[in-house]
Amino acid sequence: MRSITIIRITAVALLFGAIAFRAPAQDQSNQGSDDVAAAARKAREQQKNAQKPAKVVTNDDIPAATPPPPAGSAADAKADGQKAAPAEDKDLENDPKSEVYWRKRFQAIHDKIDTAQKELDILQRELDKDQVQYYSDPQKALMQQHDRSDINDRTAKIDAKKREIDGLNQQLSDMEDDLRKAGGDPGWAR
Repeated sequence: MRSITIIRITAVALLFGAIAFRAPAQDQSNQGSDDVAAAARKAREQQKNAQKPAKVVTNDDIPAATPPPPAGSAADAKADGQKAAPAEDKDLENDPKSEVYWRKRFQAIHDKIDTAQKELDILQRELDKDQVQYYSDPQKALMQQHDRSDINDRTAKIDAKKREIDGLNQQLSDMEDDLRKAGGDPGWAR
């Protein structure tokens, strides 16, 4: 019993000694922070009084001059109130033997495939997240152990999206065959 009391007294004495030793150190740090604050105030005042440098204008700051459009161009046609797009452009878009027609069709199918691929990636990430989901509510966790409808729904959506991508790829293949039959350049499919 006596040894426990001695240990307690020693611990209290060490604690007070540490507090007493630390108190002067805090006073010094406050004095140091006052010096730093004064130096910061002085630096701010010097910045306010300092002159700002003049702006230097370079060639990059000046916009490039655009040459005037040639006479009889589409801009002149718009200014005159005439139709800007000639009939030839519309004919090329509808002519199955023109490059414009095929590039437009292939661009549309490539855009659809890219969008479907991105949607599939998102669905797969959400499915992965649902499979490792932790529920802190025991009722919800128990329900998820027996009824995994959210995972089943996502899996069904992923399967449907994969079928959609397969269908789009088949359409792309058919369009490439049609291009070849029409005598077009295979480079138009890119």
